[in-house]
Amino acid sequence: MILITGGTGFLGAHLLFKLLNEKQSVRAIYRNEKKLEHVKHIFSYYTEDADALFNAIDWVKADLNDIPSLSEAFKSITHVYHCAAFVSFEPDKFDRLQKTNIEGTANIVNLCISENIKKLCYVSSIAAIGASKLGIIATEETEWNPEADNSVYAITKYGAELEVWRGTQEGVDAVIVNPGVIIGPGIWAYGSGSIFKTIYKGATYYTSGTIALVAVDDVVKSMMQLMKSKLINERFILVAENWTYKKFMKTIADALNTQPPEKEAKIWLLQLGWRLDWLTYQLFGKRRKLTKQLAHSLVSKTEYSSSKLKTHLKTQFASIHESIRETASLFLKDKTN
Repeated sequence: MILITGGTGFLGAHLLFKLLNEKQSVRAIYRNEKKLEHVKHIFSYYTEDADALFNAIDWVKADLNDIPSLSEAFKSITHVYHCAAFVSFEPDKFDRLQKTNIEGTANIVNLCISENIKKLCYVSSIAAIGASKLGIIATEETEWNPEADNSVYAITKYGAELEVWRGTQEGVDAVIVNPGVIIGPGIWAYGSGSIFKTIYKGATYYTSGTIALVAVDDVVKSMMQLMKSKLINERFILVAENWTYKKFMKTIADALNTQPPEKEAKIWLLQLGWRLDWLTYQLFGKRRKLTKQLAHSLVSKTEYSSSKLKTHLKTQFASIHESIRETASLFLKDKTN
């Protein structure tokens, strides 16, 4: 039996659908009953039998930091996909990020050891890949610099990877995937879905940096292939294409039949923006929207290579143009329903 953490999330729900289509026995962890509706909604894009598929999942209510409930979820499990994570770039959320991403992953790894799990797939991020020098494409071997001004999210995803590597030293066979920004439908409140929502409402500015993109279906297929393969104790970047933010936002706007952003947010404007954002947080306690690290990433021109995955699995990624078109179509369908 396969265990999925983060089963009610965007990636987890798509993974569940693919595994169920292969007639796999699947157990999934959830924390919030309301988010179970996300799974049904995502299933409904691809099948008219969404309820039947949903009911085939063995759902277990558990928390990454609640060992008794987590231990219960691991009973009779042979393989684990660890998709659950807390995503935030707000410095004041660092404690929660550590608790979920690092300590939670440590708990998953420890149970993989004690329960003799055959293989673990951990979903990390390109945020945990080291920054490459200008003009050099980043790979799995690009060195992480702990002294750099890394975002709190990146720090905790890298820390979570260290827990997985610890597990491999203690007998757990594992693979790590480092996807870029994942494009796909289903959840419009956060992740790449929120970008579609923002552009649909009207966005004024684009930035001068680049963004690494991959379709959700390609991430899921790559994870499943890696779990079936003999590859162990390796990490793999999952990026189909590297685009400029201008091209990315214009392509989404065109797919949504709305006006694309036409003004470039210059570096000085972003620097002013994150300082004002910090001041607003200090004075009024409002949530951070633009941190120093995020502002830097929006003008960064780092590109990422998936050549390692393509070499090992002969993978061909879907067109990002097509993935955006399909996602936009489902976004518009949801808006009218």
